[in-house]
Amino acid sequence: MSFPFDSLRRAPDVEGPGLVASDAADRLILDESREAREPAGDGAITVIGDAYGALALGAAWDGARGLRVHQDALAGERAIVANAARLGLDDRLTVHPDLDPDAVRGARVVLLRLPRSLEALRDVAGLIAAHAAPDVVVYAGGRIKHMSVAMNAVLGEFFARVDVTHARQKSRVLIARDPHDGADPMPASAHVHGLELRGYGGTFGGVRLDAGTRLLLAHLPTDLPGGGESDPWLDLACGNGVIGAWLATQNLDARVRSSDQSAVAVASARATMAANGVEGRAEVVRDDALRERADASASVITLNPPFHSGAAVTDRIAPLLFADAARVLRPGGELWCVWNSPLAYRGALERLVGPTRQVARDPRFTVTVSTRR
Repeated sequence: MSFPFDSLRRAPDVEGPGLVASDAADRLILDESREAREPAGDGAITVIGDAYGALALGAAWDGARGLRVHQDALAGERAIVANAARLGLDDRLTVHPDLDPDAVRGARVVLLRLPRSLEALRDVAGLIAAHAAPDVVVYAGGRIKHMSVAMNAVLGEFFARVDVTHARQKSRVLIARDPHDGADPMPASAHVHGLELRGYGGTFGGVRLDAGTRLLLAHLPTDLPGGGESDPWLDLACGNGVIGAWLATQNLDARVRSSDQSAVAVASARATMAANGVEGRAEVVRDDALRERADASASVITLNPPFHSGAAVTDRIAPLLFADAARVLRPGGELWCVWNSPLAYRGALERLVGPTRQVARDPRFTVTVSTRR
């Protein structure tokens, strides 16, 4: 019986038209790696970037055990766990929340969905080359429209041989062998907006200040309500941590709690807090929206909502974040939000949070503050 790809679900991540849990690239990676996976042995296969479990569970379905799995997005990680339980394969894999040496140490086969960021690919390839087995083979695949020849060159920095498969169903796999010159990931750094920013590969914004966040910071007050130990200012979907770091440096008594579901964003934000000397007052956690926060427990939340789910552009993410922000805000609490003006989120903010006023607007972005009713 072949693996039931159609049974995979994205939940608790967003689901909807055009948002699938597996694709042709997953199938091609599994097909190309089949002969290598069989003799690899238990505990010798690592899967990285497996959005909802197609790669890890496909390999487990074929008999692999002791799979190590790292998925950057927490919602995707939870979907993998849920899909594994649904298929009775949850005893075949271990989730590694962090992309660290333990996730790849001694691996002989690595199944990798190619990240869209070359910097993220460089971080992953260097880590594998540094800590996997000398005979490791990396099967790195994706949709051709998201691939570039520069990816071959990045893999070539750490592997002596990089082969390219034939295309199938608009997908392709790069096969890398003979690792050399491995290196653990190090964050990039930059001095921006009076702050030291740090960013590992694949973090939204990298070490730049995106235009929307810049507009928000230009209009965000420093005398916001709350900010104490029991009522920290919350920065939701924090990316590289710039908003939380800015709040903490502008008010030396403030407590800030930044969160993101991306493991690499959390690592970057923590590095940013440390670089600015505020790590003692600015906590950074990996969380799916604000799941770890109690109802009606916050006075202020800041948010620059994402509009991508993997490679897909979607307007389904922001309303989910607005609703969770409304749950966590106490009555009269404020959600400070910046968003791409064409997305016209004001109606959703009014409906889900409360009265909303425009604070600033430029040709691309709008800053609003919504008061919890």
